[in-house]
Amino acid sequence: MRVIGVNEFGGPDVLQIVEKPEPHAGPGEVRIAVTAVAVSPTDTMSRAGQGAPMAGPPYVVGMDAAGVVDEVGEGSPFAVGDEVMAITIPAGEHGGAYASFVVGPWQSMSRIPTGSSLEEASTLPMNGLTAVQALEKLALPAGATIAVTGAAGALGGYVVQLAKAAGLTVIADSSPSDEALVAGFGADVVVGRGDDVATRILQAAPEGVDAVVDTALQMSQVTSAVKPGGAFVSFRGWEGDGTPGVRFLTVRVAEEYRSHEKLDALRQAASDGVVTLRVAGVLPAAEAAEAHRRLEAGGSRGRFVLTF
Repeated sequence: MRVIGVNEFGGPDVLQIVEKPEPHAGPGEVRIAVTAVAVSPTDTMSRAGQGAPMAGPPYVVGMDAAGVVDEVGEGSPFAVGDEVMAITIPAGEHGGAYASFVVGPWQSMSRIPTGSSLEEASTLPMNGLTAVQALEKLALPAGATIAVTGAAGALGGYVVQLAKAAGLTVIADSSPSDEALVAGFGADVVVGRGDDVATRILQAAPEGVDAVVDTALQMSQVTSAVKPGGAFVSFRGWEGDGTPGVRFLTVRVAEEYRSHEKLDALRQAASDGVVTLRVAGVLPAAEAAEAHRRLEAGGSRGRFVLTF
């Protein structure tokens, strides 16, 4: 099969087409003939050698795939021909998503949202499950106030939309050009982004917020916005700066590899318009390096998608 692999870590140009033996579905597993994979910042980190150790070379990155089931192992509820989306774990047994075939446990998959394309569906699994885990760890009651940094991004947008669906009051940051976008996600208050975003959050919520979900990775720049006894959700392993009275929580989406019920709930949320699937651009898999360059250049809204 064809994969987009990395033989040595580095910049976008290390990505290349590599042939590998086709994998096959074992008991409880499903094989997807991949149509689309989403490109995320996690992929660029893995490509540069900054992610979890992967089997290889060639190293195959990517955490989101969508396509058509073409093999099913015993015990799978899926059938050949089903259109599905899946979360993949590059450091796991089956490797990453940048491949013409992906195999995984059926619990890592769901049917695609009603009315969505495979390209759109590929943008949901990893970021959607990350947002779900963040909100589950917070376990805030309806009416609580949450601040979201990086709200215009793929992950931030999902957090805002799912938080609103859970009955939370949302303060979200934005650049001037993205204010309408972020407000459209349902944010109750939109504040300017930047190094002093905590000050603007506190202007909107003088006593502090019940929680911050820091998808922009601003870390210590935002901890002062949390009220005493509140919580701060971080990513990429940051465990906090010791701010007194703040509960620090870290999201690790690899823990959601077999979270079929959560992924299926996200499918329903997308089908119902609760969350919005956003594609920044579609490129053939052979142009993976260009997709990585565009993502790293910044300014994209939604995910670039590679097609096989």
